[in-house]
Amino acid sequence: MSLSIGIVGLPNVGKSTLFNILTKKQVEASNYPFCTIDPNVGVVKVPDERLDKIAQISQPAKIIPTFIEFTDIAGLVKGAHEGEGLGNQFLSHIRECDAICEVVRDFKDPNVIHVNGEIDPIGDQETINMELIFADLKTVEKRLEKVAKEIKSGDKEIIKQKEILEKIKVLLDQGRAVRELEMKDEEKVFIKSLSLLTIKPIIYALNSDDTEKEAKFSWDGEVVRSNVKMEEDIAKLPEEEQAEYMKELRINKSGLDKLISASYKLLDLETFFTTGKDETRAWTIKKGSKAPQAAAEIHTDFEKGFVRAEVINWEKFIETGGEIKAKELGLVRTEGKDYIVQDGDICNFLINK
Repeated sequence: MSLSIGIVGLPNVGKSTLFNILTKKQVEASNYPFCTIDPNVGVVKVPDERLDKIAQISQPAKIIPTFIEFTDIAGLVKGAHEGEGLGNQFLSHIRECDAICEVVRDFKDPNVIHVNGEIDPIGDQETINMELIFADLKTVEKRLEKVAKEIKSGDKEIIKQKEILEKIKVLLDQGRAVRELEMKDEEKVFIKSLSLLTIKPIIYALNSDDTEKEAKFSWDGEVVRSNVKMEEDIAKLPEEEQAEYMKELRINKSGLDKLISASYKLLDLETFFTTGKDETRAWTIKKGSKAPQAAAEIHTDFEKGFVRAEVINWEKFIETGGEIKAKELGLVRTEGKDYIVQDGDICNFLINK
């Protein structure tokens, strides 16, 4: 399962620097608005100590983690929905992402100019979110104009669409995101077709020079606080020195780990594993996925040909020293098509070819 997160923010908030840390791919992070013109895409390994522990038992030829794709999207300014700055490019790139990571500045540095002249995390968050809301409002209003012409036909589906659009417009007029809307299953399909920006789940990456300070913001998403510049300095150290330096600074988790954990939580994701002599691999699925759906992540044909799955929890696999002993102890279960795969399951799918 591919996962794409768009990193957005006002100019000079540390957005591209965060991207550099996450991907270790150096993109331009200049101290000028709009230095990031085209989106930079980086694919990041998801760190998972369980994968390494499973591999120590199986001793595979290859170890393959799961990945997250991050896109560094050009900074925007007030009026982006009307084409100000690089607004139109920004909006088109963000539509392609599964979720939004909004970087908000909460640090003081006289050498790094703030586009609005002062440090105001609440104001910055409101500026970006209102630009997304205004963009959605334009989309909804345009669709309402089209529906107004089509509704004369008396088509029941068009009438339903008009009702949904009007409900969304009321919410947006109140300055609220579409993700706050309570939607019925049949409404979700139509709303998804609108490609609205404020329906996307959101994480706030608060770039702060005081990571001990508690974040007290009533924002509609998880807030991950970190000192991006400090984390950049850590990332430049040799890998063997990073853990020791983080320990000295009393940093338990890197910005990467925090963001990935928040991303998984936000998108309701979990990981299952496959292991053997050829490879040990991590796979990402939606929580609540049944065994045939999980098998389809390996190959699309596996869902149709699914027969059963042999399943063991990763901790039991480690405790028993591998599959052979686990089977002897009766810890490997046989599960059918209705089994809901759990986070940390090691699965062997039996497929009818």
